[in-house]
Amino acid sequence: MKKKNVGEGISYSNSEWNFHKIDPKAFDDHLKKSVPFYSEGHELILRLSDFFLPDKSTCYELGCSNGNLINSIANKHANRNVEFIGIDNSKKLIDEANSRKKNKNLKFNYADLNAIKLKKSDLILSYYTIQFIQPRYRQDLIQKIYNSLNWGGCFIMFEKIRANDARFQDIWTSVYNDFKTEKGYSDKEINNKSRSLRGVLEPFSINGNLDMLRRSGFVDIEQVMTYIPFSGFLAIK
Repeated sequence: MKKKNVGEGISYSNSEWNFHKIDPKAFDDHLKKSVPFYSEGHELILRLSDFFLPDKSTCYELGCSNGNLINSIANKHANRNVEFIGIDNSKKLIDEANSRKKNKNLKFNYADLNAIKLKKSDLILSYYTIQFIQPRYRQDLIQKIYNSLNWGGCFIMFEKIRANDARFQDIWTSVYNDFKTEKGYSDKEINNKSRSLRGVLEPFSINGNLDMLRRSGFVDIEQVMTYIPFSGFLAIK
């Protein structure tokens, strides 16, 4: 099947989206043009990290891509005895993350999130990652995250979300497409990207995400940021 441009010179066929072929140098621009308030979400997580990283802690980022977020957190907390670990299943992005690393307490691992073992930790981050985990494996991963956290530890999860009914979903899709158009994407690129994500990105609704967190054992959960079909959750064990 012919590959079609989805922006920044990235091309995929229907249902083929993945992070293995992306040029890591172009990835930052693609994310900022595709996810509303992408940088602001990073800034919020940086501020929240102050509350959950005592000395002798471990902090994970699951789906760290090129490492920008956990790099920033490691640099902010460079004076603390904290181990930072970024994990991603794209070798290209892990190589790029390693090239940007500035902190000796930070390391990056190339691994499948469904197969990883997590040590006891105090902060786990997932920035638009769980939505790419097949639904049949998703609950098991969230359970693994919950079990890894120390009591009082925190899981911060940002996700693309589905609306609870068709009318709201139509509104969210329209507003989101307007956002991408304003960022310079053509209608064809927007449509091609949507086609490439079929069966690959599977968002849950807000209630679906909350139910998944609660099933794993989380009780204290708050939404910390929301913009139409994007939402951030903070869950404390």
